[in-house]
Amino acid sequence: MSTNPSELGMKLGAHLSIAGGIDKSVDRAAELNVNAFQIFSHNVRSWSSRDLREEEVQNFKKKSQQQGIEYVVAHTSYLLNLASPKDDLWEKSKDGLREEIRRADELGIDSINTHIGAHTGSGMEAGLDRLAKALEEVIGSPEFQDANVELLLENTAGSGTTLGADFSELARTLDALGRPERCGVCIDTCHGFAAGYDFGSAPGLDSVLQEFDERVGLGNLGLIHLNDSVGKLGSNKDRHAHIGEGNIGESGFSALVNDSRLQGVPLVLETPKEEIDGREADRVNLDKIMELKE
Repeated sequence: MSTNPSELGMKLGAHLSIAGGIDKSVDRAAELNVNAFQIFSHNVRSWSSRDLREEEVQNFKKKSQQQGIEYVVAHTSYLLNLASPKDDLWEKSKDGLREEIRRADELGIDSINTHIGAHTGSGMEAGLDRLAKALEEVIGSPEFQDANVELLLENTAGSGTTLGADFSELARTLDALGRPERCGVCIDTCHGFAAGYDFGSAPGLDSVLQEFDERVGLGNLGLIHLNDSVGKLGSNKDRHAHIGEGNIGESGFSALVNDSRLQGVPLVLETPKEEIDGREADRVNLDKIMELKE
């Protein structure tokens, strides 16, 4: 299938590499014929990041416009822990998030998506309080105030001491911040399923979306990560699978892409990258999603 998602009324893409320069991600989006994608803006396994070159910034913007890209999100470093009880890590995490926002704004990227962290033994209440204080500082900073970037908080699978597996924790964080503009939530389907939210059927999805709307508000849903789940419902295992090859299955994703409440919400794959029967995995998974769209 070579249909562009725009023809189906979708904003759809995948997480793409920035190898060779950040603008190369747009070339990869063009090869996949998608209108949305996610990137890391730097090496996410390191606290340091090189300055973006003016040429690659301009090329990124120019290519995105030429290719009809409708949505781009930058995923923050895995090193950030905004809920950490350790002051040095907490300060580095806030600085890191501010830098991610600055880079995204420089590139003209729509959104920043971040994992919200883990309390690492301090307890959920202390962790959520620490998280809210960190986000309050970042949102009040010039980097965010002067930018045109949305900040999205991602749900988790609930393993270990990570926060955000329960929608109520995401809602509580937004409430603590006064539900500011340009702040919302990203739902990862694998994470949600592993945390006990049944994305595997139309009735299950309806129940999930009702709860999300009651607690967080569907108007605050800015992005969906499309990932099937290796683990079973409620397993708390963050292991992504190809679309239709996990425990969510095709029926779950069919319900999701055709639910009127989710129309217009960007959809980004984070599925495994190994080839499937000799074909590029992203191509196979994207085709599957578009085939499910009615």
